[in-house]
Amino acid sequence: MRLPRLLVLLLVSSAGLPAAAQAPRTVAGVCGRTNWACVSECIDAECVDKCLREGCEDSLKRLKSCTSKAACAPDDSKCAATSCGQTCERAFEPAPKSPEKPVEDPCEGPQALQGTAVPEELVGTWVLSAASLPDIDQGREERIDVQPRSDYARSLRMTPTGCFVLRTKLDDATLGRGSTLDVRAWGRVELKDKKHLALRTQDGQAVGPVCGKERVVPLAKGKFKGGEFTYAIEDKDSLILTVPGATRQTFQFEREKPQAPEPPPKP
Repeated sequence: MRLPRLLVLLLVSSAGLPAAAQAPRTVAGVCGRTNWACVSECIDAECVDKCLREGCEDSLKRLKSCTSKAACAPDDSKCAATSCGQTCERAFEPAPKSPEKPVEDPCEGPQALQGTAVPEELVGTWVLSAASLPDIDQGREERIDVQPRSDYARSLRMTPTGCFVLRTKLDDATLGRGSTLDVRAWGRVELKDKKHLALRTQDGQAVGPVCGKERVVPLAKGKFKGGEFTYAIEDKDSLILTVPGATRQTFQFEREKPQAPEPPPKP
């Protein structure tokens, strides 16, 4: 049965969430590695909300209130540090004593991860366009026309050699003005047959300015759960992932289009 272009977004029961999102550990009331590791495997926004709700929601509320009163510009990464320094520092775990360098592309180079060979139709970058919530009690799916939240931009990239990168971008609407994080999980793709695939997460990073300072937070010590899905390609440019089980939660991705080259300047 063909799925509609827009599906119900968010509000997923815990049974439909990745296991990593169901029980994130609280870290002394601040946002840190445990939360980012949880976020890194999320696809829908309710999952991200749940990861942030455990341990750091109140801290983020206080920080956003402070930066709002200080009238910090969204692109001013220094304002949170100068106007709300202590509030910002208390909202996040301290930076690692031995910071690591950002991993540019875990799917490229001599140490690139490799899984099952991925068919050409799956290769590329896919951007989440919608998610569904099955109505288990009624045995049918209720849907409304809602677009994904822009403050949780999500994409899934798969390579021919079976490496994947799942990316979630958290902006100032979530972390307070001046703070943004690019949260990535990466690992191996396992194709069981022409309808089933698994994403086996092995590592990840959260990278971006926090409290006016660039952060690289390693997620290797996080508890990754991975995920298993049935998949289908529609019209070559739509990827449908469905979580097996009672909820049958469904995610719809659209293939990312290559950016058109800029026109040459007029003489």
